[in-house]
Amino acid sequence: MQKQIRALMLGTALLLTAGQALAADLVMAIKAGPASMDPHFTATSANAEATKHIFDTLIRSGNNLELEPSLALSWEALDQTTWEFKLRQGVKFHDGSDFTAEDVKFSIERIPHVTGPNPATIFVRSVKSVEVVDAHTVRVKTEKPAPNLPNDFIRLFITSHTAAANYSTQETAAEGFNSGKATIGTGPYKFVSWAPTQDLVLERFDGYWGGAEPWDRVIRKEIPNDAARVAQLKAGQVDIISKVPAADVPVLEQDSSLAVVKNESIFISYLEFDFREDSPQVFAKDGAKLDKNPMLDPRVREAFDLALDRETIVEFALEGLAVVPTQLVTANIFGFDKALEAPKFDVKRAKELLAEAGYPDGFKITLNYANDRMPSELGPTVAQMLATIGITADVSGVPAAVFNPAKTRGEYSLYMASWGTLTGEANYMLSSLMHSNEPAKSLGAFNVRGYANPEMDKLIEDAAAEMDADARRALLEKANALAATDRPDLPLATLLSAWALKKDKVTLTPRADEDTLAMNIRPAK
Repeated sequence: MQKQIRALMLGTALLLTAGQALAADLVMAIKAGPASMDPHFTATSANAEATKHIFDTLIRSGNNLELEPSLALSWEALDQTTWEFKLRQGVKFHDGSDFTAEDVKFSIERIPHVTGPNPATIFVRSVKSVEVVDAHTVRVKTEKPAPNLPNDFIRLFITSHTAAANYSTQETAAEGFNSGKATIGTGPYKFVSWAPTQDLVLERFDGYWGGAEPWDRVIRKEIPNDAARVAQLKAGQVDIISKVPAADVPVLEQDSSLAVVKNESIFISYLEFDFREDSPQVFAKDGAKLDKNPMLDPRVREAFDLALDRETIVEFALEGLAVVPTQLVTANIFGFDKALEAPKFDVKRAKELLAEAGYPDGFKITLNYANDRMPSELGPTVAQMLATIGITADVSGVPAAVFNPAKTRGEYSLYMASWGTLTGEANYMLSSLMHSNEPAKSLGAFNVRGYANPEMDKLIEDAAAEMDADARRALLEKANALAATDRPDLPLATLLSAWALKKDKVTLTPRADEDTLAMNIRPAK
């Protein structure tokens, strides 16, 4: 009997040991985490990157922004203002309930009621109504022709209409989703726990329609400090880190236990001007109030443009982990204007333009940015370049949680940010940043600084309603060319992405949108 008991105990121990050996956890360190577990709260990339693990979209964006089927197997324009989506059958939510067309209708209609800063309404702005044809067919009616609706729907996250039913107002949404009560998706991972700035813990959903993932458990650690992320990787506390600082890339590449993966992204850092008559952070050199906002003068904006040595920005401020841009979208985006060239660096002409505009001695302004989102040396470098033409730019970097609401409230005169045209179509950027702010049209949602150009508005609206692809491309190219001459924003650098990883533990397939997804990370062979 004792021998049998010992054998049984030994067998149990071996099974437990085997189970532990088979368990696979992935620990990643990211620079910026989500603001909420509600996928409809904001359009920021950090939020989408996190919630993509839990919630699927109707259409998926591939690694190079190509449109791929997800919860929608196919989509078709039935007429100028009607899109039909055929949905995937047999899909289960994490609570075991069936995914149906009702969940799609609910998710589309929910967004305007719960969205916050950087509103996610930009992804459903074209929608007039949603019709449930049957359990697996949805028809979306648009106000006018909407050729880029499938592109917008790569960020239409589908929530359960039953789990989220009681958490679909701005007052209730955060409690429901951040606690996990409503965080029920169809994605490859289930929500376990999260708190703001803390770890997001996920576990594999074995019932995922796309097949089970290799990781039993995924821990996404939010570590804004670059040195701390690198240190945790070297110490073996994490398996992979995102947004490797440019200065650390050559050092990490020399470590035989690590691999560095680099990829050109769609994100462009840029300066954005305030176009309001009374701008809050611009003064004469002696601190006196100016009679008018100098940035309303196109000569002043051109002077800023000519003062920026982008080659130096790329080489030194970003240490080679970037390329010089020609416009606010990258070459792989539909509507990119191949004829545009990078702005010339010309300090002498910049000073002349300032003098012509009535500011021979320059003026004083604050340069604002999110210091946990932007490369650390970019702000000071831009400020030094502006100083060469007489512009005193006081650098003010604050966390994104402070920066974004303050920007939305209109507290800034000049700020630096980055934009990625995530849908693969230039209208996404143009209609968000360049169109005048018209909430009734759901246009200009991110244009909080009062820029308005009727010619730009018409090009954007015409492109948004043009179903012929060639004609639409021509309109978008004209709009990008106009942005380059009117200069409401100044592109600074197209950023390269860099990840570092334990090469004996994991491999990574990089994405153009910089997302660090467990679904793109696999165990090393």
